[in-house]
Amino acid sequence: MIKLDIYYVDAFASKPFQGNPAAVCVLDDWLPEALMQAIASEINLSETSFVVPRGDGDFRIRWFTPTTEVKLCGHATLASAHILYEQFDHIDEVLRFHSLSGPLVTTSDGISICMDFPAEHVSSTELSTEIIDAVGGNPTEALAGEDLMVLFSDASEITILDPDISKIAELPYRGVCVSAPGNGNGYDFVSRFFAPAAGINEDPVTGSSFTALAPIYAAKTGKRQFKARQMSARGGDVNVSLQTDRVFISGSAVTMMKAEMTLPAF
Repeated sequence: MIKLDIYYVDAFASKPFQGNPAAVCVLDDWLPEALMQAIASEINLSETSFVVPRGDGDFRIRWFTPTTEVKLCGHATLASAHILYEQFDHIDEVLRFHSLSGPLVTTSDGISICMDFPAEHVSSTELSTEIIDAVGGNPTEALAGEDLMVLFSDASEITILDPDISKIAELPYRGVCVSAPGNGNGYDFVSRFFAPAAGINEDPVTGSSFTALAPIYAAKTGKRQFKARQMSARGGDVNVSLQTDRVFISGSAVTMMKAEMTLPAF
């Protein structure tokens, strides 16, 4: 029998039941890929993170939704760093994760964790009838990379938006992010994120989306530091800083539980 410790963490949250829940499993070495995907499907959170020490003080990291592996996940990286700091006595260290998106670095001040991610520069794309029908409302602009970024003029539109999830799933993107300026509500911008093609109808807080949102709002405002909020039902506050081709994303996390998963030997 194999026994795995699984940590449940609310990421981008300062207290329980907020932010985005992720599962974290720290391994001695990788499990078979199909088994990691099956574990993520069983846990059925938006992301399950698997972390393996490299032997040189660094770590390897992989992320799985309930249906697929992804190249970058912000909130599960935050959750993984939080567990290594809190449960594995790395609190005074800079953590370096090696991923499908390259090296990722985290630091902690004891209250929040800062993640160093590569910036994603998206390109303008046609605001087609298919996009408008999928997201609803009155979007003003669309930009595309791995994800589709759909912009609106007012934060209130993001809050009340009721997109057609089945139509979003048909769009050729990992996910669809909708966003608008904060308009004096205490945030520089707000957003929501939908990824039904990856098994996530609406993600509570999507750290990786801010790697594209930061360059977008930097170009529009000339600013380089932002306070943002993802306007999901759980909600989450994110501090974002753009420095050249890197985006620094900061937030807090809360450990909710530790579980033990028992598996047959393979």
